[in-house]
Amino acid sequence: MTAPPAPRALSAGGVRATTWSALLGALLVWVALLGPLIALLVHTSPGAVADALRAPGALGPLVTSVQASLVALAVILLLGTPLAYLLARQRLPLPRLWEVGVILPLLTPPLVVGLLLVFMVGPETPIGQAIGHLNLSATNTFLALVIAEIYESVPYYVIGAEAAFAAVDPELERAASLLGDRRGRTWRRVTLPLAAPGLAAALAVTWARAMGAFGAVLIIAYHPYGLPMQIWTTLQETGLASALPFALVLLVVALPLPVAAYLWSAHARRRL
Repeated sequence: MTAPPAPRALSAGGVRATTWSALLGALLVWVALLGPLIALLVHTSPGAVADALRAPGALGPLVTSVQASLVALAVILLLGTPLAYLLARQRLPLPRLWEVGVILPLLTPPLVVGLLLVFMVGPETPIGQAIGHLNLSATNTFLALVIAEIYESVPYYVIGAEAAFAAVDPELERAASLLGDRRGRTWRRVTLPLAAPGLAAALAVTWARAMGAFGAVLIIAYHPYGLPMQIWTTLQETGLASALPFALVLLVVALPLPVAAYLWSAHARRRL
């Protein structure tokens, strides 16, 4: 029985052709991804943005979006970080069930999330009636906007933070414990610094998602207007050209933090 012929190595020309094909494909994807942003910059002038922002009440939705996103981010950071750590260390019972609970909001269309939130925290629900006794409402209020932003963005943080904590070697934590550090001190001095680059990236993506939340917001928090709702209503009332300046403002506010966090995270990982 003869042995099968050994595979022939690619020639130098074949390697170069493959490399150039890969580079061309990467360039096409890169241009396609940046295409909408380039189109926005081409069709929007600084003067148009200035005129739009000088209109009475134009800055209100920007302030509302920033405030709601900061509150949502604080809640997600406070509650999502312990959950992500416990998931990364497999310290929760039925961990797959917990993971499904985190992923489901990510897989559910945002409009459906908004509809489901109405049935969960609407004024006729037990939760809605309970917070109604506190003179609060989870529909068409600032609180509703925060809730909608949390549900649309929290999976991005928990999944990213879980990956960041999972990348920290548990042996380092055990070594710190053997040296006499309590669990909280070990977490602050060992786990958190090593996971910080990944946590920063996850938090930055979460910020961008919260600022741009729209589907659930449209259903449960139509008022007060945030920037996404302002873009939508302006588009409906006066057309695309009038909405573009607000779209650029949203990008300017939402994107710098994720870009800076990504660059810092990449630099920090190289140093580690």
